[in-house]
Amino acid sequence: MSLGNTVKFMALIAGMFCFQSFFVGDETMTKEDGMYVVNTTTIGKDIEGYNGPTPLKVYIKNNKVEHIELLKSMESPKYYAKVKKALLEKWNGKTVKDARTLQVDAVTGATFSSEAVVQNVQMALDYYQKNK
Repeated sequence: MSLGNTVKFMALIAGMFCFQSFFVGDETMTKEDGMYVVNTTTIGKDIEGYNGPTPLKVYIKNNKVEHIELLKSMESPKYYAKVKKALLEKWNGKTVKDARTLQVDAVTGATFSSEAVVQNVQMALDYYQKNK
């Protein structure tokens, strides 16, 4: 192989690694303190509450939901507080399998927000199941 072809080959390989690095940096699921943490900011970007996307993090340890954290959104703090108080603990302690099929009612007065949170939780649990 000539020096010119070697340089082209090495450039091609370097380009492939750069392209691959865009996918390696996916922060959808990480590990923290022995828990898997699924962040729905990217995978749930099309799930909207009343005022836009409702991203969250689902913390999973030993195949059970430890807790759920609401991330910054444009939802009204007053109504989002209702969602946080009434919904988030419903999944705690449940196995991922049971949590995925849990039927959770929307919070009165915060219907769009709570339905979006439920969809995000289900999406996070599905993502965990497929990628753990």
